[in-house]
Amino acid sequence: MDTQDVVLIDEEALTQLRTALINQNQTLAVAESVTAGLLQTAIASAKDASQFFQGGITAYNLGQKARHLHINPIHAETCNCVSEKIAEDMALGVCNLFSSDWGIGITGYATVERTVNMKQPFAYYAIAYKNRIRDSGSLRHKEDQPALIQYYYVNEILQRFAATIGEKSKSVKND
Repeated sequence: MDTQDVVLIDEEALTQLRTALINQNQTLAVAESVTAGLLQTAIASAKDASQFFQGGITAYNLGQKARHLHINPIHAETCNCVSEKIAEDMALGVCNLFSSDWGIGITGYATVERTVNMKQPFAYYAIAYKNRIRDSGSLRHKEDQPALIQYYYVNEILQRFAATIGEKSKSVKND
């Protein structure tokens, strides 16, 4: 594949979430592990990011996730820190840590991890708003290049967050 053909960041989704957050005067914070800061980098690259992006944390291991994001260490040990509950706790924890309206949490694998008997890389994500999970689920990708998988996860999260905040703004208008 020619590197000129690779789209690293979904600019359309990034613009949608930027516009929605600024128009609604709301903020966003990110907690990530598998994407290792790429989601924060993407969001920070948006025009006027300082108007809505509170910041983020890359917590790569159980100790840091428990200390900073208050995930349950007993549950985390049972799943190698990779589960939908961990992603949800990360999203809620980062909202609290950064005093943010919205929080995104993502945890998973960008390569096949033989110790957990996995066939393809996967991640769990969660999107929180005002101490409530608005969306969560899993992402899977068959690619065998970790960096491309990480960018896939980033773009999926940007798209899902843009859709989630779009739905929230519609429901506010209809209330």
